Amino acid sequence: MHSKGKLIILSAPSGSGKSTIIKYIIESGLPVQFSISATSRPPRGNEQNGVEYYFISPEEFRVRIANGDFLEYEEVYADRFYGTLRSEVEIQLNNGENVILDVDVAGGLNIKKLYGDNALLIFIRPPSVEELRRRLEHRGTDSADVINDRIAKAEYELSLAGCYDRVVVNDDLEKAKRETKDLIKNFIEHGNRN
Repeated sequence: MHSKGKLIILSAPSGSGKSTIIKYIIESGLPVQFSISATSRPPRGNEQNGVEYYFISPEEFRVRIANGDFLEYEEVYADRFYGTLRSEVEIQLNNGENVILDVDVAGGLNIKKLYGDNALLIFIRPPSVEELRRRLEHRGTDSADVINDRIAKAEYELSLAGCYDRVVVNDDLEKAKRETKDLIKNFIEHGNRN
């Protein structure tokens, strides 16, 4: 029986560079696995069930929410759900795998309650809300309304950053990548949170 894996939770406001940092961690050679989320949206292009996502219908998603099958979930808009299946994470942890989750702040804090010391919560924060707004505008993918909604959500999320074990400020991406990697490596090898 191998020892149980550890859970690493990353949260950040949209535009903080979290996806880039997670991609770096996964490719860095650290012994971590990304947790595959479930979604109620249909597959796009070549996406396969169990590879990019677990695809389940909105109806099934609702049933599974009611059954408590999700560690966290979000209804992004009507009938479009994303969530983390407890059973999948448990299988990975019980296999001794260290699992990385990319979840929103409320979801992260919920999971922390369940896993306690076996989970490390890392919050990736932008240098400032102004800088976040600049990045979102620079991306050019969102309307002004969407950007304003994201900024409002970011301000709320930043107010909860203090509930996380560690906060990494991403004002220099390479530095933020290394800092996040070191935190995760320490946690996996020694259980340290600092």
